[in-house]
Amino acid sequence: MEEQQSPRAAGRGGPPWHQEGPPPFVRRWVQGPDDEDRPGPRLPWLSTAALTVFVLVGSHFAEHSQTGRAPLDAFAHVLLVASCAVLLSRLRHPVFAVFAASAAAMVYLGAGYPYGPVFLPVMVGCFTAVIAGRRRQAWGAIAMLWLGHLLVAHWLYRWLPPSGDSAAPWGQEVGVAAWAVAIVAVAELVRVRREQWARERAGRAAAAKRRADEERLRIARELHDVLAHSISVINVQAGVGLALLDSDPEQARTALATIKSASKEALGEVRQVLETLRAPGEAPRSPAPGLDRLPELVEQAAGAGLTVETTTTGKPEALPPGTDLAAFRIVQEALTNVVRHSAARTARVAVGYESVALLLRVDDDGPPSGGDAGGSGNGLIGMRERAAALGGTIDAGPVAGGGFRVTARLPLTAHPKETP
Repeated sequence: MEEQQSPRAAGRGGPPWHQEGPPPFVRRWVQGPDDEDRPGPRLPWLSTAALTVFVLVGSHFAEHSQTGRAPLDAFAHVLLVASCAVLLSRLRHPVFAVFAASAAAMVYLGAGYPYGPVFLPVMVGCFTAVIAGRRRQAWGAIAMLWLGHLLVAHWLYRWLPPSGDSAAPWGQEVGVAAWAVAIVAVAELVRVRREQWARERAGRAAAAKRRADEERLRIARELHDVLAHSISVINVQAGVGLALLDSDPEQARTALATIKSASKEALGEVRQVLETLRAPGEAPRSPAPGLDRLPELVEQAAGAGLTVETTTTGKPEALPPGTDLAAFRIVQEALTNVVRHSAARTARVAVGYESVALLLRVDDDGPPSGGDAGGSGNGLIGMRERAAALGGTIDAGPVAGGGFRVTARLPLTAHPKETP
């Protein structure tokens, strides 16, 4: 039985950013919350408060280093605080946040206050809007701020404070434009990378679900094959025991012994399957069954009143574990179907070793004992799933002259879908 691995453990071989997303200290900004089902993001009080303090302190330092600009007064402080406060809504309403921050910055510059960290709230709002998918709105807010700066710095400065101000040099606009392009470029880069991480998370989740589904189907097949075969033998022997309990107690005793043996073996195999559920990732304590246990199937079938003749062609060789288990289960299920659905008392099992494939054939002479010959439920489906997982084929159906035949061809080379 294959070793189980969690999606996280399976991905530890690659770079941490590629496998697990960004480091924790930037994950909330760049990758978003891990829990996508949360009703809504919390207000970013801490980061907004820290940004507000930085903007206020930085603006006072800028005031001392820039002569000729209007001094910071109460209105300037209101604008600085407002440009940061609107960022509390940036996670829920990113477009409003970036436009409000840009508008506050425009009014601040129009009032002639010193240049400084007033642009930081606009940067944060633009960044948040872009990674939230509001790209055009973010670009529009940046363009609005830049055009407003052009008007103030080159045309409206005559009527705006401070008095006696002159036009700004045009070379300054190159720096402002580069600053705006840099903000948008970084935000776009983060947005693309965030989408890539989201796709990777979705891919890992889908792969984990697929592995879980495959493991669930594998365990279902194992339980079906074990229980169907053993319970069929038990059912037949119980009928024999009840019929002969009074007339032939010794034969009834033999039937009960067969029931005990079959039930013990079934319990052992079921316990082995369940161990993989209790301790995933650990190796099984006992080897999976293979064709070396074919004589046990013959003996169990004999206990159910079915004589099995076996023939082997070709040179027997060691089989891959998945192929060996699948071959055993296919023969087991085919013989179980003979016991349950056929009136035949003889079956023939042929095992052929070829250079590239293992051939299995199970025949009985019929006729059906009731219902569909060969079975029509999960048994044949399970056999086909086992063969398909190895890249092999199953052909099952009635044969001319009566009876039923199951033919399986299993490649001897490993297959990508192989599941023990």
